[in-house]
Amino acid sequence: MKILTIVGARPQFIKAAPVSRAIRKQHTEILVHTGQHYDDNMSGVFFRELAIPKPDYNLEVGSGGHGEQTGLMLQRLEPLVEQEQPDLLLIYGDTNSTLAGALTAAKLHIPLAHVEAGLRSFERQMPEEVNRVVADQLSNLLFCPTRTAVNNLQREGIGSNPQLDQRIYEVGDVMYDAVLHNLALAETHADFLLASLGLKPQGYTLATVHRAANTDDAIHLRSIVAALAQIGSVAQPVVFPVHPRTRKVMATLGITPGDAIKLIEPVGYLEMLNLERNARLIITDSGGVQKEAYFLAVPCLTLRDETEWVETVASGWNRLVGTVTDTIVAAARDVGAQGSAPTDPPPSLFGDGHAGERIAELVARLKVIDYR
Repeated sequence: MKILTIVGARPQFIKAAPVSRAIRKQHTEILVHTGQHYDDNMSGVFFRELAIPKPDYNLEVGSGGHGEQTGLMLQRLEPLVEQEQPDLLLIYGDTNSTLAGALTAAKLHIPLAHVEAGLRSFERQMPEEVNRVVADQLSNLLFCPTRTAVNNLQREGIGSNPQLDQRIYEVGDVMYDAVLHNLALAETHADFLLASLGLKPQGYTLATVHRAANTDDAIHLRSIVAALAQIGSVAQPVVFPVHPRTRKVMATLGITPGDAIKLIEPVGYLEMLNLERNARLIITDSGGVQKEAYFLAVPCLTLRDETEWVETVASGWNRLVGTVTDTIVAAARDVGAQGSAPTDPPPSLFGDGHAGERIAELVARLKVIDYR
């Protein structure tokens, strides 16, 4: 089969690595990078560290508003897909690159597969939620990371009769594949990384903030940074790899975090695994980091009022704390008092680490079906 894969943002590079590795053993893959994330810290380093093949095409869309960015992707994807004539178009997650890929496949009548299908935060104000819902409605094959994701799709009437509509498959989480595959390599450099930052294992809090709901709202961002500063001043230092968009907004608003927060540039995948694995606590608004915290058994506070990864909250390893300074600080203090989360996280909720292989096998087995 000829499979055209669309990626564009750093979480998608991580997800694509195990799938691409498995797909290329059985199929021909054409890899398209939309350029949604484009600088080396947000893109190039992930391709190198994860041994992802060099993209066959880079659309070089760059940053911009949702409409502008998605429109440029559609404009540049359509002639490329018509030229390549793939048997299947493969998309990941919930970014604008995901949406553009889904719409392109639908308009050109190309069978579409969605990896990480069925996730729902039930918050339509989030652009990611709209992207996932549209992608799932347009997809012919839906590869779900968890049973919860399968149930979400079935409640929406997708694949409600498996005998007549076999489109949904619970395959496990491809990010869990990536963690298992790369953790040993990441740990070989752990001591050097921590020493270079002046850190000790279990001696710091790790924070990430990048979602538009937090970065584009001055009140939210000021409140979050104030909380991180308090946590860093009364407990352990806070290490904050700053997303380019977040750094720009902080500069515009004149937000100066102070010495309790160690601002660093975005880091590569292996360095991020190191920082997560050795952190005492993780504070984030990232869906991927929530999961990685869970996989690595590190308590997590999520700077949102909802999450698509409800399993991590149900287990007690993740708490939704919103953006109010006092709430975030109190939750961090509570985690510190407890010493750890209540029980060991059961990674089996997210599969067995072979989701990428399972996806490649299913595509091979189902290739005779007319997905259209």
